[in-house]
Amino acid sequence: MEATERFADVVTRDPVPLDEAALLIGAHAAPGLDVSDGLAHLDDLAASVPEPTVETLLATLFGAEGFVGDQESYYDPRNSYLHEVIGRRRGIPITLSVLAIEVGRRLEIDLDGVGTPAHFLTRTRETTPRFVDAFGGGRILVRSELASFFAELVPGVEIEPFLTPLGNLDVLRRILANLTAVHRRSGDREALLWTTQLRTVIPGSTADDARIFGGALAASGDFARAAKVLESIVDGGRASDPERELAEAQRLRARLN
Repeated sequence: MEATERFADVVTRDPVPLDEAALLIGAHAAPGLDVSDGLAHLDDLAASVPEPTVETLLATLFGAEGFVGDQESYYDPRNSYLHEVIGRRRGIPITLSVLAIEVGRRLEIDLDGVGTPAHFLTRTRETTPRFVDAFGGGRILVRSELASFFAELVPGVEIEPFLTPLGNLDVLRRILANLTAVHRRSGDREALLWTTQLRTVIPGSTADDARIFGGALAASGDFARAAKVLESIVDGGRASDPERELAEAQRLRARLN
């Protein structure tokens, strides 16, 4: 089974295995990637943690194991691929958080992703949750410290609505959204195709996800598939303006002549 099919299968499981799904995203950038090898590396990291506590987990990952936030090459796409993060020991907030979540899960340490403005954190499932800034070296923040942190980062934004834990599908959507932005910035049309396609196979994908994929297909010159994607939005009853979608599909088909 090729990587896209495997990803489509994995994201329909209950619960969704975040580690496997994240590694399968990376398999699109590295054909032939051994996902089981990546999972084994996460097992090894868990085995290196001396005791199953949040503090020891973070001290191990961001201390002894040397994981750091990539300040110098933040937008390097490798920072969004979990296998590269494991191998290079550097990443961005969301992938370092996924690392902490999945190594923690192996130790029965429960961490959830939190998509706060302009940053990605994790939170503990304690009665009074604490927040972990993986990109900041795994530092732990209590609620009052979090407020001060974001008052400087995004002044005037009320962060409380953003502190609800994210499900694994939402985390995957954010990884793919990051990659879409990175590849659009670099002009990598081939990578844009698979990143935008993967967004459409995640359960709960929107008409906008399909339009973005259709746009990537059109930009690559695949006008027939782009038209089919737009027509599928109409056929699926997801179009807010069916006539406009069909007119655009017709315009794309006209470019085939």
